Amino acid sequence: MKKILLLFIVTIIIISACEKDDFCTKNPITSNLVLRFYDTNNRETLKSVSSFYVWAEGKDTIFSNVSIDSLYIPLNSLANETVYNFSKDNVVNKFTIKYTPKEEYISRSCGYRILFNEVTFESDNAWITDFTPSTLTTIDNQNSAHVQIFH
Repeated sequence: MKKILLLFIVTIIIISACEKDDFCTKNPITSNLVLRFYDTNNRETLKSVSSFYVWAEGKDTIFSNVSIDSLYIPLNSLANETVYNFSKDNVVNKFTIKYTPKEEYISRSCGYRILFNEVTFESDNAWITDFTPSTLTTIDNQNSAHVQIFH
């Protein structure tokens, strides 16, 4: 009887000492900025950018000599602005994104993600004729385009 009672107590101690497994099921990602390129004459039609180069100010080239109609680019969560250079046919367009980064706690297993609030966009319009919108309240997902760029 004492052996059974001792075995029962040891089992309870072992079970209570186990830690609950943490799995991140929400998959929180710090969202990239999503850009879509459209024809300036027909604003409903996507238009690829040929001979396209992209690089952030002070960084290496992200894309080089590609033809794309959509672009996912990261924002610097440690700063209040990110400046990208978009080059098309050797004409460089500076595109500036200003924002207020804010950490959002998800859970112990998932950690944090960054939200970008009060987002504004500026362009020197070298080959980009227009873009919309010029401001966003927040960037918290990357399920759809944030900015439409017309060229």
